[in-house]
Amino acid sequence: MTDTTQIGRDALAAGTPIVVAVDGPAGSGKSSVCRESARRLGFGYLDTGAAYRALTWFAIDSGCDLDDGDAVATLLPSFVDRYRISQSPDERWVRVGEVDVSEFIRDTAISGEVWRVSRVPAAREALTALFRNTMASTTSPGIIAEGRDITTVVAADAPARILMTADEAVRIARRAGEKVGETVAAVAESVSARDARDAKVTNFTDAADGVTVLDTTRLDFEQSVEAFLRIVASATSGPHQTTAPSLAAAPSAVRHDNTKESR
Repeated sequence: MTDTTQIGRDALAAGTPIVVAVDGPAGSGKSSVCRESARRLGFGYLDTGAAYRALTWFAIDSGCDLDDGDAVATLLPSFVDRYRISQSPDERWVRVGEVDVSEFIRDTAISGEVWRVSRVPAAREALTALFRNTMASTTSPGIIAEGRDITTVVAADAPARILMTADEAVRIARRAGEKVGETVAAVAESVSARDARDAKVTNFTDAADGVTVLDTTRLDFEQSVEAFLRIVASATSGPHQTTAPSLAAAPSAVRHDNTKESR
């Protein structure tokens, strides 16, 4: 297995937190793999998508017209001042002021409206600054930040940048397994609609130069985590030996872009 202890020691020796930036579409395994990897590394974990969801909740709760960019922008100082999220991979709470919105922001009604907020330039600018401040001030030896535009905008200079992806059919199947009570057809429509909406705001399917692609289509969870940790080890402290079979079992799972392959 990848020597996660060595990565942690290297991070502490560096004196500043190591940032691992991760992008990818829904169902690629991004959140679960990042959370488990952070746990093993002793790193913090930052779900940037939660901030956009929480801002959407806050705007709706405040009676804001989500199609009015200026109105959304007016709410930003108050939201940023009140927003809090756990950086522990073992905790999942999100708060806006005194309100725990952890469950509210996962509601379908919120999920379907997030794109309206994320398309507001002022919102993206304010939240990008919030994310950067959070990463810089973490008390952990490193932090894994995942979402959209993390590898290209939020943390474009991170030593480890990863684009996680998977074939659409696999992503839909994974999401369907999480959505109890929803048909596969409904989940498929939801995933496709979300991809289409998000694509209007950001490119989350093509890796920028220097970003490593991790395709989890043929990897199970443990293989995905091990492949992820190998990328981090290689990017932050040179090659490390591992006994994991993941790359041997799926040699094309990890790709360092400059090579793009059609999907």
